[in-house]
Amino acid sequence: MQKKKVLKALAPAKAKRKRRTPAPRRQRRSTDDVLNRIVTAAAEEFRRSGFAGTTTAAIARRADVTEAQLFRHFRSKSNVFQETIFKPIEQHFLAFTEKYHPARGEAPSRELSNLYTRELQHFIRDHAATLTSLVVAQAYDRDAAHGVSEIDSLGTYFDRGAAMMAARLKGKAKVDPRLLVRVTFASVLGSIMFGDWLFPPGLASDEEIADAINEFVLAGSAVNSAKG
Repeated sequence: MQKKKVLKALAPAKAKRKRRTPAPRRQRRSTDDVLNRIVTAAAEEFRRSGFAGTTTAAIARRADVTEAQLFRHFRSKSNVFQETIFKPIEQHFLAFTEKYHPARGEAPSRELSNLYTRELQHFIRDHAATLTSLVVAQAYDRDAAHGVSEIDSLGTYFDRGAAMMAARLKGKAKVDPRLLVRVTFASVLGSIMFGDWLFPPGLASDEEIADAINEFVLAGSAVNSAKG
């Protein structure tokens, strides 16, 4: 009789154990999938939190991988930053340079210069967050990015821009084209990246600001061909 009571008491527990199904095993991800997840997650974390505020743990959580998996592919946070921010911006710069610069030594028309300057504004605006991440990273970790000058395609951009300016020259340059192309780029970069500081609401519309930047850059680029 006592044995029956014990068996009856254990019956619900046995039934519960029988109904319990094992948790499904996570499907093993490929190396490419893991890498893509980490790169995508890291780019988002760096955009949201900056270099200093981003942690490898946060990247791993967003990517749905472990930190061990992350470090299997990347040596450090700085290495992740270089792969996710540095390389893409370099690739974009190279594509932009190839698309909008004429052949080396060829003087561009005013129409091409106007289109190029407009597109440069769009390009910097589209990548302002990434460029800001590079600048901030340099301030916090010298290993993360040794300055925007380390982007090889930016150097190509400057070289070809200086060659375009030199092709326009009819005599000695007032300003070295190698310097002028960098100052021109800096004026567009600063106007876009610090636009909220420089242009308070009500001062001008976005289109008027873009027009002003464009005219300033075109006038500055023509300084070596101006008379007097």
